[in-house]
Amino acid sequence: MAKRDYYETLGVSKSASASEIKKAYRKMAIKYHPDKNPGDNEAEEKFKSCAEAYEVLSDDNKKARYDQYGHAAFEGAGGGGGFGGGGMNMDDIFSQFGDIFGGAFGGGGFGGGGQRQARVKGSNLRIRVKLTLEEIANGVEKKVKVRRKVQAKGVTYKTCTTCNGSGQIMRVTNTILGRMQTATTCNTCQGAGETIDKKPSGSDAFGMDTKEEAVSINIPEGVTEGVQLKVGGKGNEAPGKNSIPGDLLVLIEEVPHETLKREGSNIHYDLYVNFSEAVLGVSKEVETVTGKVKIKIDAGTQSGKILRLKGKGLPSIERYGNGDFLIHINVWTPQELTKDQRKFFESMMRDDNFSPNPQKTDKSFFDKVKDMFS
Repeated sequence: MAKRDYYETLGVSKSASASEIKKAYRKMAIKYHPDKNPGDNEAEEKFKSCAEAYEVLSDDNKKARYDQYGHAAFEGAGGGGGFGGGGMNMDDIFSQFGDIFGGAFGGGGFGGGGQRQARVKGSNLRIRVKLTLEEIANGVEKKVKVRRKVQAKGVTYKTCTTCNGSGQIMRVTNTILGRMQTATTCNTCQGAGETIDKKPSGSDAFGMDTKEEAVSINIPEGVTEGVQLKVGGKGNEAPGKNSIPGDLLVLIEEVPHETLKREGSNIHYDLYVNFSEAVLGVSKEVETVTGKVKIKIDAGTQSGKILRLKGKGLPSIERYGNGDFLIHINVWTPQELTKDQRKFFESMMRDDNFSPNPQKTDKSFFDKVKDMFS
């Protein structure tokens, strides 16, 4: 089922400012909040959709990628498939509310009017994955080894005595406007609401071990250099029973091809033919990113001619079909001749059939460039 446009979800235009997006999200989240709509599954789904939309549109980098590629910019990664609701749970959503709602809904939390303990999230990990044009054309599953922090086996936790498990320290100060209550992250447990009770030997001060783990990354067709995919939950873990792991962020790098040049979803290839082949015509086999194809070069083909193979380029990441495979014909002029060859070509210099005679239908170099980019 196709996802709804993020701007439509929040009811804003694409030119909306950051403050307008934030205001719209606050309005929609209050409207569909589970505490206001108990037992209403439809409202809960809308609540999650709003959070997903805000997660992307409130981040300048994610918003720019979404504006360029749409939902396809965040598809294809394992463990949830991308940014937003696919990899979010209710705790991820509630964690956004600190700067959006302030003290609304019971002093900084939701649910039952009491304080909600923030769930600590582990740090993200970042890696680079190199892809060939063939892998980009077909999509690929890559298995990589990642060294990540995980909770040590046998570690136990207890409620933080400083914040009594809330993860926050409440302070009341007197101001000219009256008594103001503020909440700050507990500096003892760093917001987890828990501290280490027992930890096994060999683990660090936070009860964490470093382990190497094999992670599978499903990379979709048509990705481009610089695209970043997310594998949810495969970053570093954080201390505490209620913590959630960070994410693995995968930056795509494209390996230059020896003979093919990429231009968006189009592929360019220089094909060299000898003078005789250009004069008489010939069939050639060409290797594309999706396999070999046989092409026919007509007799009398001029150097600079471009053959376009429709749909033989790369798939679009926006699912708009495939680009084209453009073959640039280059007639190779011999640089050394035998005595007989030289004598033959000298005699042809005076032959009318060898004199340049371009027709009106023959396109100039600039026309060919114009056609190539149209």
